[in-house]
Amino acid sequence: MSAPAELLRDFVNTYDVEGAADELASPAELTLWLRERGLVGPADRALDHDLELAVRLREGLRLVLHHNPGQRAPEELERALTALPLRVTLTPGVPGLEPIAPGVTGGLARIAALIAASHADGTWPRLKVCVESGCQWAFIDSSKNRSRAWCSMRVCGNRTKTRTYRARRQAEGSATSA
Repeated sequence: MSAPAELLRDFVNTYDVEGAADELASPAELTLWLRERGLVGPADRALDHDLELAVRLREGLRLVLHHNPGQRAPEELERALTALPLRVTLTPGVPGLEPIAPGVTGGLARIAALIAASHADGTWPRLKVCVESGCQWAFIDSSKNRSRAWCSMRVCGNRTKTRTYRARRQAEGSATSA
């Protein structure tokens, strides 16, 4: 799969909705996460406002990865993207996006630029969020017809199908006893 989609997936998955665990719980953790991925330099340090921006970007991405047709990007994502200015570059004739700002803001802008890169390489529609409301884990749909809805059929798919089955059985039981 594509590196842009993988990094976007990994960024969204820094928050585990089900376990309420956040890899980006502090500016220091944000700095480390960005540094380990080559998005900031060794001297760059995140501040509280950088962390707030990163969380807005991450949670906005989580919302748009539901890919609801006709849905506009959420306001929190729009605000985050506005705070991450990019410029168009033509490196050996190939268009790309590059951050204008240095440091942590530039690292977050690189993540924002991956949205366009993922779209350009065709992986954006395959980058999804699990439809199981308690999960919301980002994944790359590698199914042939791009119809995968859960991060894992064994876990979230099974949960959803079991709930649906039980609700149907309960409704059938209520209808026959009435």
